[in-house]
Amino acid sequence: MSGDVKTVERNDALSIAADVMRMARIRHLVVLDEDRPGEVAGVLSQRDLFHGALARALGYGTHGARKVLETVGVKEVMNATPITIDAGATLAEAAHRMLEHKIGCLPVTEDGKLAGIVTESDFVRLASLQNT
Repeated sequence: MSGDVKTVERNDALSIAADVMRMARIRHLVVLDEDRPGEVAGVLSQRDLFHGALARALGYGTHGARKVLETVGVKEVMNATPITIDAGATLAEAAHRMLEHKIGCLPVTEDGKLAGIVTESDFVRLASLQNT
C-alpha cells in the first residue's frame, strides 16, 4: 500500500487530473468528497481520462483536447461507486477483490477516511522483491 495518495476533488476539471497523473506518473487518482473531508467519492483512471479526451480523436487537435479537459469535471467521468478495502485487510483479500471486480486499484480506508491505495504495481513490486 502506498500512503502517498494523489487525489483530486469531484468538481476539479479533468485537465487538473491529467496534469497530476502525468507529473506523478500514475494511472489512478482517488476522488475525494469536498463536502466530507477525507471520504472517498470515486476513482478516476487513465482510461476515464481518455474518454474525456476523445475530442482529440475527433480532430480538435492537442489545443482543442486540452480545452475540452478544462471544461469537463472529474465527477462527469469518474467511477462514483468505487470499490475500497479496509486498512486491516490482507494482501490476499486486496488481490482477490481487485481480480473479482477487474480493477487496477483499491483505495484503502480506515474509519471511513482515505488511508492509502493499493495498485497492480504494488503487487508487481512485491513479486519482484520476492524473486531477488
